[in-house]
Amino acid sequence: MDYLKELEGKSVHDYYHQIKMNKMASPIKLQGPVIVGAGPSGLAAAACLKQKGIPSLILEREECLASMWQFRTYDRLRLHLPKQFCQLPLMPFPKNLPSYPTKQQFLAYLKAYADHFGLKPAFGKTVVSAEFDHVSKLWRVKTHGMKKEEATEYVSKWLIVATGENAEEVVPQIEGMEEFEGPKVHTSLYKSGRRFCGMNVLVVGCGNSGMEVCLDLCNHNARPSLVVRDTVHILPQQMFGRSTFGLSMWLLKWFPIRFVDQFLLVMSHLMLGDTAQFGLRRPKLGPLQLKNLYGKTPVLDVGTLTQIKNGKIKVCRGIKRLAHNAVEFVDGKVENFDAIILATGYKSNVPSWLKGNEMFNEKDGLPRKAFPNGWKGENGLYAVGFTKRGLLGASIDAKRIAEDIEHSWKAV
Repeated sequence: MDYLKELEGKSVHDYYHQIKMNKMASPIKLQGPVIVGAGPSGLAAAACLKQKGIPSLILEREECLASMWQFRTYDRLRLHLPKQFCQLPLMPFPKNLPSYPTKQQFLAYLKAYADHFGLKPAFGKTVVSAEFDHVSKLWRVKTHGMKKEEATEYVSKWLIVATGENAEEVVPQIEGMEEFEGPKVHTSLYKSGRRFCGMNVLVVGCGNSGMEVCLDLCNHNARPSLVVRDTVHILPQQMFGRSTFGLSMWLLKWFPIRFVDQFLLVMSHLMLGDTAQFGLRRPKLGPLQLKNLYGKTPVLDVGTLTQIKNGKIKVCRGIKRLAHNAVEFVDGKVENFDAIILATGYKSNVPSWLKGNEMFNEKDGLPRKAFPNGWKGENGLYAVGFTKRGLLGASIDAKRIAEDIEHSWKAV
């Protein structure tokens, strides 16, 4: 017992003993790539590699697959695009699923996908740094477990970054935010409008999530208001009995993008009316051009616009400041609210742990090269799921990465 106490004392107070103990854990050399992230992108990359006989190791900071889908999405969420545009490589969705699968159906699909390909991520492994060693020509990926002293280093010729565009919440700096007395919730923590029944709720952000959260609040008898600072394209989810996205992809095979944009805008006006009269002004660029150039996704309406037209959802200008339960808007209006929901999106966290890289932009954490060239960097570095083109873009990345690694794998 005295020996154990002495050892414990050394481990806490003796710096050189700590170094000695750390050195006992030798780096783990891997045959195949290290994949950081066990979301859909990481699973897709691992499956494409496995099909080519290339092993890989997926590192995941949480204790489950697709942690964002598991823990940081609202209950009523469905895929906004039809399932054929959201399936991962080599395994379609079951035929009996609806066109727009629910969150739980999508999670079940991901689990079945991992089981089908025998993908077993190393859970509870947070990557704290990844750096290319120019001497050994290998990537050194350092992690810690649920307890930070559980450190492990993995060494590989290839590193695939699959942490995605949505690794961390974006929380805007709004004057007086600390003074606001009601609940302030990012959509990553929003589950249902049930807790907001009877309350005046301000939703900040008018993307697909913000619009759908407003609809959910309406359905739970809350009184939502939507902050719209910028222009936004709102399109019907369906046209002529087909998904708007699918119809757009088909039209682009035959017509230039400007023509397709004009078609979408004419049809949207006929089906939805003039959205500008409800405070939802459209950008000058068409929806597809805007997506291609700036990655800004149009909103696919799932019923929110009807509630805006009916006066059930108010549209507000940008926020100037908050104070207690009052919100002052940039147009000078002041209104009281019981709660604020921030539908302000997410950002990549890659710059916080990927060291000495030129592939990712330090500001936004996205690849510097535009789509479709952002999937490959230098020295065996790859990115999957950073295209701003959803699950379809991630699948395209995964296939390209597997094909590229296969060439050097065969040469070894």
